[in-house]
Amino acid sequence: MARDGQATRERILESAQGLVLERGFSGTSLDEVLNAAGVTKGGFFHHFRSKAELGTALVERYAKADLAALAGLWDQADRLSRDPLQRVLLFLGLFAESIDALAGENPGCLYVSFVYERQLGDDSARDMIENAVLTWRHRLRERLDEAAKRYPPRIPVDLDAVADLVFTTNEGAYVLARATGQPQLLRDQLLQVRNYIELLFSPTP
Repeated sequence: MARDGQATRERILESAQGLVLERGFSGTSLDEVLNAAGVTKGGFFHHFRSKAELGTALVERYAKADLAALAGLWDQADRLSRDPLQRVLLFLGLFAESIDALAGENPGCLYVSFVYERQLGDDSARDMIENAVLTWRHRLRERLDEAAKRYPPRIPVDLDAVADLVFTTNEGAYVLARATGQPQLLRDQLLQVRNYIELLFSPTP
């Protein structure tokens, strides 16, 4: 019985996430979530007290998967090379490939949907998003520091800003891809950032 209940909760979350990525949180009605998930209002309120609580659960689920994917990409890059710069470049290449595979016809990021909307009424969702964004920064900054020790940057740079460039480029690329109907732009933009970092740390000829 518990497994059936968990499956229903997961179905609600999965259906809601697809709708929110397509329409935004405020643009997604509870009735639309129920129809997409194939559950009754009673079934919904058994798992969530409100739409706001659903939103918080969505962010928690998304952030957990996002940070697990981040850790997995770094683990893969670490296995492929011992060189600190090559590890950063491999991470970016692997990240671009993973985004390309998941983009689909309507690429989007759940963080953006909630950062721009203030309907949740629950600061815990924003705290989770902030933690995820800062985790991205810290993980990449650690690796950039390692690369900079061996390959000093060719120009003075703020390595925190370089670390943030990966995240901000990815988020901006979602907007670009949706606006143009070209999901492959997600990959292309991330590979441009990889080119920049490779040039930044390459020894002067």
